[in-house]
Amino acid sequence: MTRLWDKGVPLDARVLSYTAAEDYALDERLVRYDVQASIAHAEMLHEQKLLSASDLEAIRAGLGALADEHARGLWRIELADEDGQTALERRLTERIGPAGGRVHLGRSRNDQVLTALRLYLRDAVEALSGGALGVAEALERLAEREKGTALPGYTHMQQAMPSSVPLWAGGFAAEVRDDAENLRHVHRRIGKSPLGSAAGYGTPGLPLDRKSTQHKLGFTVVQEPVTAVQLSRGKAEAQLLLEITLLMQDLGRLAADILLFYTQEFGFLELPDAFTTGSSIMPQKRNPDVFELIRGRSATAQACLTEALGLCAKLPSGYQRDLQLLKFPLFRGIDIAQQTLDILPAALDAMRFLPKRIRLDPAIHAAEEANRLVVTEGIPFREAYRRIAAKLRKP
Repeated sequence: MTRLWDKGVPLDARVLSYTAAEDYALDERLVRYDVQASIAHAEMLHEQKLLSASDLEAIRAGLGALADEHARGLWRIELADEDGQTALERRLTERIGPAGGRVHLGRSRNDQVLTALRLYLRDAVEALSGGALGVAEALERLAEREKGTALPGYTHMQQAMPSSVPLWAGGFAAEVRDDAENLRHVHRRIGKSPLGSAAGYGTPGLPLDRKSTQHKLGFTVVQEPVTAVQLSRGKAEAQLLLEITLLMQDLGRLAADILLFYTQEFGFLELPDAFTTGSSIMPQKRNPDVFELIRGRSATAQACLTEALGLCAKLPSGYQRDLQLLKFPLFRGIDIAQQTLDILPAALDAMRFLPKRIRLDPAIHAAEEANRLVVTEGIPFREAYRRIAAKLRKP
């Protein structure tokens, strides 16, 4: 099979297998975005009188049909293609003839794949942010359902001050809303159009209009200078993975509380059978696996961030093939977060607290009593603190 860079010299099959690795399969999620960017690029070439009207129409129709067929599962990117860009151009040329080979004028796979990736990330950020808001709303519904349920507030794993389900759930809801907002901040980096930077040094001799494709694709600005494009690789990816990691850490801490509250020793809440699993040996067991995996996957999200940061550390300027490896941790981090956000609202909606099982240590009101002494007697807080402490020490 002919690849975009083929010059007639056979490639060792082991090289293709090693260099394409899982990348060709990862490109599956970028196909529709690659088609969108390719059509915008072809329209710009036509505007610049570098592509005829008939070729433009053939390219539009051919790419549109390929995108539709791919969405319906009628074709997939193959290892022999090496990547999604080759797969699309090969199929397009087979379908519409030589016009298919004209669409690559003025671009490289470097700016082509990065453009598709940023278009994909734009949608991914919105989906993740919306999912986080959905979790926050579920926590707020839980707080409303359990507005009269008291909880002990813990410090150092000891009962410390009185709390409630609304205070507990509301704290997590506020932080998850903050995570949703910070996810959207990634738009600043992914909003820069790389198209037209080609292999990192522009397209000398071609009158491309980079602003035209920027507007067609909805990017905020054209990324300039062209040499900045490859230097920016990994930054938006790492920023998104950082925000995913912080979100997953919040969800992991939420899960840790739920797991503690669900133990028989605490017994603060119950989970329905639909959201727990069973033991293969112990008939009585119901296991809160969903929340255990949420807790565990916060570590996976952090690992994805660490991998992305490590891949780009100390790379020289210009494009390096190492950058291909960003897709795996990036997509894995996005998928883990999205799957967690998809299941959590329903799990929270099914949760019920058991007020009769919740016991607050009478001493939990000690700080409130000390504050009351300050207000009623006008004494320094430290004296009030000592009085209450002495009172609590008496048998």
